[in-house]
Amino acid sequence: MASPIISKDNVGKILELAMEAGRGVLRLTPTWVPRSFLQPGKRIKLAPTDWYALGMHRGGIDERWFASTTEAANEGRSWDEGLSWCVFEGQRFLFRDVVEEGKGRIIGEAIWNKYHRWPVYAKFFDNMGPIPLHMHQKHEHARLTGQEGKPECYYFPPQLNAAENHFDYTFFALEPGTEKEDIIRCLENWNKGDNGILDYSKAYRLKPGTGWMVPAGVLHAPGSMCTYEPQWGSDVFGMFQSLVEGRPVPWELCVKDVPPDKRNDLAWIVDQLDWEKNVDPYFKLHSYVEPIIDESTSGDGWIDRWVCYGHMDGQQVVSAKELTVMPGVKLTLRDPGASGWITVQGSGKINGLPLQTPVMIRFGEEPWDEVFITAEAAAQGVEIENTGNEPLVSLRYFGPDVHPKMPEIGDHKRLGGRWRP
Repeated sequence: MASPIISKDNVGKILELAMEAGRGVLRLTPTWVPRSFLQPGKRIKLAPTDWYALGMHRGGIDERWFASTTEAANEGRSWDEGLSWCVFEGQRFLFRDVVEEGKGRIIGEAIWNKYHRWPVYAKFFDNMGPIPLHMHQKHEHARLTGQEGKPECYYFPPQLNAAENHFDYTFFALEPGTEKEDIIRCLENWNKGDNGILDYSKAYRLKPGTGWMVPAGVLHAPGSMCTYEPQWGSDVFGMFQSLVEGRPVPWELCVKDVPPDKRNDLAWIVDQLDWEKNVDPYFKLHSYVEPIIDESTSGDGWIDRWVCYGHMDGQQVVSAKELTVMPGVKLTLRDPGASGWITVQGSGKINGLPLQTPVMIRFGEEPWDEVFITAEAAAQGVEIENTGNEPLVSLRYFGPDVHPKMPEIGDHKRLGGRWRP
């Protein structure tokens, strides 16, 4: 079960020991997050007895966050909800404290100097059915409540999607020709049952092994496919759909991140949307991605694929890759920056630390599937070995502006699935 906690004041010493033992790779433990208004999809390895480990009043656990220094914005949350823990020799300490202690050595000098924190995180997001049409505020609107906006990326790992659950379609954006007055009318009808907002959106069939890049301010209603989501380090959102699968959505979830004096100003609430992107007739062309092999980091016996890439609003916000290593293969991986790593298939070692994909995790257990590759380790090169008899597959995500070059959205078609900088 969970290891004893090391206080912030004592992190420096144990961090040095952990960095030495893993040559800059740190072991992380699972960070489970519930949502009171959603139903867990039961594909993220949590034991069936523990879906409501935090209590029925908190809701089922449908998310696991990776390498996070971002607190979950849940009512009634525990003090560390959303925050990742490092573990070493039977003791654990907050990853947030590690970043503050090690600064650029942990996350890279450029990221530390600009943000003074690890400004991104990733999660598994897993639900039995669809969730309400909603958006994540842009920075300009989130700033009004002392928060930050949240662009995000989606990738649907095949290893976690053997079951489609109830609705493997996601509604994205709005149909061209939709007017702001149409959406205002939907908000006016919030308490009349289904406010009809999905009449103005379009659903896309979800396919394992593909993904989407979703800028802040874009409406979306994720379907029931288990999703790997690298994103900006914020938990802002606003629901725009009043009823989903017969379940009412409280108005408070529409305005939870709206300034108090604007919570009944429907025109202002709609103005939070990036209207141009929402009514873009080529939304899929500008947002849909498929994996692209990075020939510069792939080799004989391993394949490194881009799964989240390109720019959103002209910025390299967050990115992710999927590494597949065949049995018996050993390699040295070099990246231009730090990354959060989760193993989704197989077993092996990373800088000598064991990696093992669990079948089932009890709440509070500390499996060997998640690590953080510090900037120091990435620069030196990380040794990865597949010690099992099936492919070792992992997902790792990176912070902003880490890669000097990367593919752009749409390059999977233009380049035929292969890329070299």
